[in-house]
Amino acid sequence: MEMMPQIPVTILTGFLGAGKTTLLNRILREDHGHRIAVVENEFGQEDVDSTLLVQTDKEQIVQMNNGCVCCTIRGDLSRVLTDLRHRREKGEIAFDRVLIETSGVANPGPVAQTFFMDDVVAVYYRLDGVITLVDAVHANDTLDKELEAQAQVGFADRIFMTKTDLVDDEAVNALRDRLLGMNPRAPIKSIHMGEVAIEEVLDIEGFNLNSVLDIDPQFLTETGHHHHHGDEISSFVFTSDVPFDPFRLERFWGTITQVYGPDLLRYKGVMYLDGTDRQMITQGVHMLVAADLGRAWRADEKPMTKIVFIGRNLPRDAIITGLELCLVDAP
Repeated sequence: MEMMPQIPVTILTGFLGAGKTTLLNRILREDHGHRIAVVENEFGQEDVDSTLLVQTDKEQIVQMNNGCVCCTIRGDLSRVLTDLRHRREKGEIAFDRVLIETSGVANPGPVAQTFFMDDVVAVYYRLDGVITLVDAVHANDTLDKELEAQAQVGFADRIFMTKTDLVDDEAVNALRDRLLGMNPRAPIKSIHMGEVAIEEVLDIEGFNLNSVLDIDPQFLTETGHHHHHGDEISSFVFTSDVPFDPFRLERFWGTITQVYGPDLLRYKGVMYLDGTDRQMITQGVHMLVAADLGRAWRADEKPMTKIVFIGRNLPRDAIITGLELCLVDAP
């Protein structure tokens, strides 16, 4: 039987007061032509035009007038997604993508892992990306005190800074530098009152192995990389134009994911392996790793490895030294 195409899923996260509800209500009202099932912990206080479709003790599902569907979650995410799938197949509701709003105090890691560890979910849904909102007014205080807020930044494929009109340019630039030190692979943009193009939220392919590995060039410069001493979440990049020995690399990769997996939030890279003329693309969440052969190296480019690691109190020097020992010219 022909497989149905997977439903893309976007995770929307950010600490309390960051503006998730404002953005969500814009999506629920805007005439964008997408049929989106929004799974959220609680409805925002702001009223939305809707017609109640289904209400049970566990969930309520609301049909919006722009074709979106909104579902309050009252339990296990896997069960809710499976229930939405069954209702879609029965023709009770219609949607072609899902947006999950996490609780403001939640670490998005377990949500992301659902799409890799739960076979029932993984066969029908595909994680597209993690969008994180950061409140520019309270961000530094929140990041200093709340490890979940740091994890939300570390997991992000795209970061939107909100309320930047309430602070000066110097504070905005300092916050951007701090976020960049935590996560150099996520584009950072200021937005006002949830005004952002829908294509900057959906279909960003943050979990697509073949998507481009974007690392802010500023992060790779001495003057641009500032790590905030109070952040448990930080990042670093490994680069080399010497190929890896595939057997050494496989053993080392297995070791670091087993030992440091719980603290490895996101890692993604393009690797140069000995014995092949193609890129090796890899990325992971905690201990879950995916890898695939990418395109052939072009004649006009120098093959090289570039891997970004984002995690909690990672032993940067030890990991880099271990990777260097996996290169073909290592002793």
